[in-house]
Amino acid sequence: MQIWVDADACPGVIKEIIFRAAERAAITTTLVANTLLHTPASRHIRALQVHHGFDVADNEIVKRLQPGDLVITADIPLASDVLAKGGHALNPRGEIYTRDTIEALLTMRNFMDQLRGSGVKTGGPDALSHSDRKAFANQLDKFLARHRAVRDTTRTT
Repeated sequence: MQIWVDADACPGVIKEIIFRAAERAAITTTLVANTLLHTPASRHIRALQVHHGFDVADNEIVKRLQPGDLVITADIPLASDVLAKGGHALNPRGEIYTRDTIEALLTMRNFMDQLRGSGVKTGGPDALSHSDRKAFANQLDKFLARHRAVRDTTRTT
């Protein structure tokens, strides 16, 4: 299992949480972006720069993703592709995307796109709050603890 980060729009404070978790759990973590990224010196953390273009980073993540991997993204269509490929997806506000919720999220996203396309000003998401950061850190820790428990169980059997 490894962690993939849709890094172009991932907030810096969330990246810091991911870096600490990757070190603590010793899990390979790859930040994918179409810009040059600076990451801490670590054998667990790396950056992958892809060409500029629509969904290039998303497509690269999906191409490399293995079932069971975790993807950090706020991009709902990417989260949908991750789930379809057997991966897990978590957004920077701490929401786990599931097969039960992804369709409704896609429908709402498409509706908001239609509104914006017709000239309606919908505004953007609220600024990332302290409680959002905490929710993200808690969900990431829970996910990694479950992964460790499964890994440790399979090692002993």
